[in-house]
Amino acid sequence: MMSSMSGAVELGLLYALMALGVYITFRILDFPDLTVDGSFTTGGAIAAIMISHGYSPLLACLAAFAGGLAAGACTGLLHTKGKINGLLSGILMMIALYSINMRIMGKPNISLLGADTMFTSISPIAAGFIVVIVFKLLLDAFLHTDLGLSLRATGDNARMIRSFGANTHNTTILGVSLSNGLVALSGAMIAQQSGFADISMGIGMIVIGLASVIIGEAIFGSQSVFRATLAAVLGSIVYRIVVALALRVEWLNASDLKLITAIIVIIALVLPSVQRSIRQKATAKRRSAEIIARAVQINKGGGR
Repeated sequence: MMSSMSGAVELGLLYALMALGVYITFRILDFPDLTVDGSFTTGGAIAAIMISHGYSPLLACLAAFAGGLAAGACTGLLHTKGKINGLLSGILMMIALYSINMRIMGKPNISLLGADTMFTSISPIAAGFIVVIVFKLLLDAFLHTDLGLSLRATGDNARMIRSFGANTHNTTILGVSLSNGLVALSGAMIAQQSGFADISMGIGMIVIGLASVIIGEAIFGSQSVFRATLAAVLGSIVYRIVVALALRVEWLNASDLKLITAIIVIIALVLPSVQRSIRQKATAKRRSAEIIARAVQINKGGGR
């Protein structure tokens, strides 16, 4: 039980970078970016091919991050300069990345067994914790700069920020690039942790990232940037713990992972709406009770 929980925390930390990337596009930019499924594999592919050819794992991670930035920039350019719908531009880039990733790898999968990775000398939990905290704090600091505030304003009201002379095309491209850079870095770390990179390793990553963000916000809130990014990180860990617990149920198999993910996302999406509806009904009842009580008092005063 303890080993499965520690494994879940380990995976949660490694996937937390992807959750931060998804948070940037879906929450800050309000951009439905499906490039994630492709850029995650891109990060794993670049890291695996470089490490297998003897390059430093740290250099491989930096190259993976750069590859993700490039993939995100292409999606942003398709949307802003090519005037293609945001959802469609992400889908097109995701499809293109499948072939690009196959070109990078040269074959469907690459093994890293026996190769020196960033986890050879440090445990994945410790390395994941350090990397996630560093990138979370850097992202928090960036989002409080003038450029970061422009990025946040672009997602809130692009028309308004354009009226102040800001170039929303540049901020959109920057945000989508940064998002996919973090996603690719997460893919690079997952490839090193699992000991291989596979062409299909990114399938469904966007759902996992969304689940992490939604669960984190539902549990921990998102009233400030610091709290929202922390919620994305903790949501990734909670998601992995929930999946680990779900897979311990006798009538569920490892092949049911996608179904479990879908159910978790549905619950995380529906629960806040139900809670909000209950609060609204309770508030309405309380107000109607106050109005009735006030009317009764007025009638009593008039009777005297």
